[in-house]
Amino acid sequence: QLSVDTLQFLLFLYVQQVNKVSLRRSLIGEEWPSARTKAPGLTGKSASANKNWNDQDHRTFVLSHLSDMLELLLEPEQLSASFHPTHSSLVSCEAVCALSFLIEGTTSKSRVVHPLHELALWQPCRGQNGYSKGCEAFSFPKLESWLRASLTTNPFGMTACLKSGKKLAWAQQVEGTTRRAKIACSTCVVPEVSPMVIMSQVYKQTLAKSSDTLVGAHVRIHRCNESFIYLLSPLRSVTIEKCRSSTFVLGPVQTSVHVHSCDNVKVIVVCHRLCLSSTTGCTFYILTPNQPLILLGNQAVTFAPFHTHYPMLEDHMAQVGLATLPNYWDSPMLVCKESGDTSVFRLLPPSDFYTFVIPFEMEGDTTETPGGLPHAYQKMLSQREEKVQSWQRTVKEAGLTKDQRKQFQMLVENKFYEWLVQTGNRQQLDSLVPPAVGSEQAAG
Repeated sequence: QLSVDTLQFLLFLYVQQVNKVSLRRSLIGEEWPSARTKAPGLTGKSASANKNWNDQDHRTFVLSHLSDMLELLLEPEQLSASFHPTHSSLVSCEAVCALSFLIEGTTSKSRVVHPLHELALWQPCRGQNGYSKGCEAFSFPKLESWLRASLTTNPFGMTACLKSGKKLAWAQQVEGTTRRAKIACSTCVVPEVSPMVIMSQVYKQTLAKSSDTLVGAHVRIHRCNESFIYLLSPLRSVTIEKCRSSTFVLGPVQTSVHVHSCDNVKVIVVCHRLCLSSTTGCTFYILTPNQPLILLGNQAVTFAPFHTHYPMLEDHMAQVGLATLPNYWDSPMLVCKESGDTSVFRLLPPSDFYTFVIPFEMEGDTTETPGGLPHAYQKMLSQREEKVQSWQRTVKEAGLTKDQRKQFQMLVENKFYEWLVQTGNRQQLDSLVPPAVGSEQAAG
């Protein structure tokens, strides 16, 4: 039987307000898109507020709403007749444990991170936060005052990762790229927890990586356009936000892949859970033991079976505890439907299905798509293979002279080049590392 902690769930619902927008207030210029709400961006420069990515916004939100959150966690008998806390109100240890869902910290600038309830019960802190051993509870005003005085911006968060983390130069420069791309890893600044890898504003580039830097990492991909990103290692979680016209090929993801506010992206992944919100025209080639969750705001979503492999894929799947069965790629769940319309998504027709080849050399034993393909898709691939073989036989039996074969080859190559340009696939080929440089280096 599944269950959640009630107090933590209350906090989870409450913090959804961090991105709340009042349309009424925006009309009178008191809220977004008013210039007053602009805040420092990821690099400290002024930019439109991105509250999901800015750790300073997280701290500001908690400080602004701390009293309300503590009040939400109080037992009914600790409230006055008007349902507000009093100077003598007590906060239970269970409530402080629930706050550990949002707050954790260190002592004396130690690199060891503790949940809030452990820090609150630490002997030197008890005098400041009003803990009473007799009633095993905290004084409401003293606990609030202690939290306000102690709370700082997350030193291991996304902003800190970009400012203090190791800058990663994975991108291969191609025509039209910019210098705005920011790629960083927090491995060198975080304690012994899962590192964070951030990629922001990658434009018309190909990124490829398979290394210990990525193993178990929380990956955040933000505002990447017209790019191809290969992260071929076992990952902890992945968030893809505000990306356009890009392809993401990911190693197995232990927890969830969340795609938000993206247009025309392709995601190829084996993951524990896939969640979508506010996407348009995106395609997902997935293998997952849970139903994909379609949240609000999605349009023209396409699901297809996972259709690629790389040599270490099955080993990486074993590392994160993912198998080929069950696989619910074709059974998405509409959550909070705005209407009864199920046309938000479709399954990719077998006639439009092609396998995807990962163009890098690596060591490993996986030589085919794990679990194989559904019958209808495999049948379509087999039919195409038969057509190719038939075409090859026809050309071979045509009895062309040497000059005719050369002319015919040039004609085919020209048609293929035209197809590359028309479909946009030329960029992907041009941005790959040339074999002379060493594709193993690109992948490793």
